[in-house]
Amino acid sequence: MVVVHHLENSRSQRILWTLEELGVPYEVKRYERDKKTSLAPESLKAVHPLGKSPVITDDDITVAESGAIIEYLIGKYGNGQFTVDTASAAHRDYVFWLHFAEGSLMPPLLLKLVFDKVRTSPMPFFAKPIAKSIAQKVMKSFVGPNIKGNLAFIEHYLADHEWFAGDKLTGADMQMSFPLEACVASGVADSGYPNIVAYVKRVHARPAYQKALSVGGPYDYA
Repeated sequence: MVVVHHLENSRSQRILWTLEELGVPYEVKRYERDKKTSLAPESLKAVHPLGKSPVITDDDITVAESGAIIEYLIGKYGNGQFTVDTASAAHRDYVFWLHFAEGSLMPPLLLKLVFDKVRTSPMPFFAKPIAKSIAQKVMKSFVGPNIKGNLAFIEHYLADHEWFAGDKLTGADMQMSFPLEACVASGVADSGYPNIVAYVKRVHARPAYQKALSVGGPYDYA
């Protein structure tokens, strides 16, 4: 039995969606974030040394990292679904987007989250102007341009593609769903990115996604 160690408002929601698309029975073990730090609880380290979610156990097998989990589940339970023939041209896209989601798209989004908190967190009055100035410079010179470049690239790709690898839903879409949901929900990807917004709506409209959402519980990015 697959057990999803599911942290609220996290990447593990896309693992639930993957399992629902595959039609694989699974169990959910829930974890809540620390109220002060928003980090995962220490109890997750009993499942995997990194103490992060998502992580799954499948009998005596433990798999961490979203991309690795999605590839594992599709490889073991997919019966050829949700992947792309390695001989096809779309396979390059499949591999690219599986890695792009966490390798290129998520890092600047996380940096934005960090520097937004720096600008708004309580601190001594004499330190606040310095902290805000540093945060603004980093956002303007590095984080902001990277986010805009990534989104422009995705927007252009989705102008000619319904899904990220070929003409059907694949694991690449499951992997890309979380950062794009976060971008749309936060307003980073607004009406200026109609193809991204439409893509997220396509994902959210899928019955398997809706079922996963009902199982996973409250999710800020839906």
